[in-house]
Amino acid sequence: MIQARILPQYLVQRFHGWRATSYQNNRAWYRRLAESGQHPRAMVISCCDSRVHVTSIFGADEGEFFIHRNIAGLVPPYTADGGNHGTSAAVEYAVTALKVAHILVVGHSNCGGVKGCHDMCTGHAPELEIETSFVGRWMDILRPGFVKVSHLSREVILPALEKEAVLVSLENLMTFPFVRDAVENDMLTLHGMWNNTGEGELEQFDPEKGVFVPV
Repeated sequence: MIQARILPQYLVQRFHGWRATSYQNNRAWYRRLAESGQHPRAMVISCCDSRVHVTSIFGADEGEFFIHRNIAGLVPPYTADGGNHGTSAAVEYAVTALKVAHILVVGHSNCGGVKGCHDMCTGHAPELEIETSFVGRWMDILRPGFVKVSHLSREVILPALEKEAVLVSLENLMTFPFVRDAVENDMLTLHGMWNNTGEGELEQFDPEKGVFVPV
């Protein structure tokens, strides 16, 4: 038996409010999107964190971004083992079917997933070391990044690890053959971003300087 219930009333009210205002005011646009299909110019890979709102940051409308969210906004390395790979499937679809021109990997401040990786790697989160922990095994992707920043002080290591999550994901993206081919043929560009959610700031990785700089 499927276990599901009807929506909470506050969500029902919000839906009706949206349909009576935003949808009615832009009905032709929504119908055009529905009929013509999606043609986003960019894919955004970001964290599931409810405080990260990438469409608001970039002022994007419906149909502009192909968005994939997961814990800490990580991209795993290319693994063709026939398993279930949600993030890899999203990347494949964006690059090979939608032909996006850009992939933006967006990290953020106070990331719970990144902190979990830090705690796990320092022996303070034994529950994540359990083999059956989905979060723990997902955060294993970031272990190489932790090694790079493990020498830093307590005050700066978490922001540094948040940015390493972006860099690890950018490196892993290039292990996908179709991503590498698109990049090398100038059909796709990769971008690394870090959003300070509390201060409303955005930094991007500058490959020439090797650091994140303000946008």
